[in-house]
Amino acid sequence: MKAEKNIAVEGRHLVKDFNPGGTPTKVLKDVSLKVAQGEFAAIMGPSGSGKSTLLYILGGLDSPTSGSVLLNGTDISRFDDAKMSRIRRQKIGFVFQFYNLIPNLSVEENILLPLLLDGRKKQEYKKDLEHILEVVGLSHRRRHTPRELSGGQQQRVAIARALIGRPEILFADEPTGNLDTGTGAEIMELLREINRDSGQTILMVTHSPEAAESSSRIITVRDGVIC
Repeated sequence: MKAEKNIAVEGRHLVKDFNPGGTPTKVLKDVSLKVAQGEFAAIMGPSGSGKSTLLYILGGLDSPTSGSVLLNGTDISRFDDAKMSRIRRQKIGFVFQFYNLIPNLSVEENILLPLLLDGRKKQEYKKDLEHILEVVGLSHRRRHTPRELSGGQQQRVAIARALIGRPEILFADEPTGNLDTGTGAEIMELLREINRDSGQTILMVTHSPEAAESSSRIITVRDGVIC
């Protein structure tokens, strides 16, 4: 079956069960959704609604109990660990609430790290590095380590690291959750600019209505279903 050309990621009839203490719990209940190429979509919902689980399944960090995930038309939901790891390194970018930077590496070293782990040569990404440092406003801090940066600057590094490999889609899980209101607004403005200026597809989970307003579409999840 030929995939729709303009769909970046699609979930089809996703179900996710957990069995804490032997008691089965349905976290996702037959969820289907599509995110178009170039779209900036936000998933919202109360705590425990299944929104982060949905993001992790769509991004290949978790597997559904049943259902399928298509990344640009390719079903990735049954890939083995090695193949899925390669997909995450080469086609997907992630930004989390906590920045997950390496403390003793500089800003530019943290940004380039995913490429080096994938066996790529940093010399080939010199222009990309210069561009992404300019986009996130950190060209002047490139030699600094994370401990010398503010929380907002560290999140900018994390965003640059997620984008340096030119991912087909950027997944963001509560990217402003560890920031004050003003800094969070700056990060959302940065993501909006990246989406607008480069056409980067973004799918974000947030509990913040203010953050969600930066997106082009809000997807509400409640009790494991899309409302």
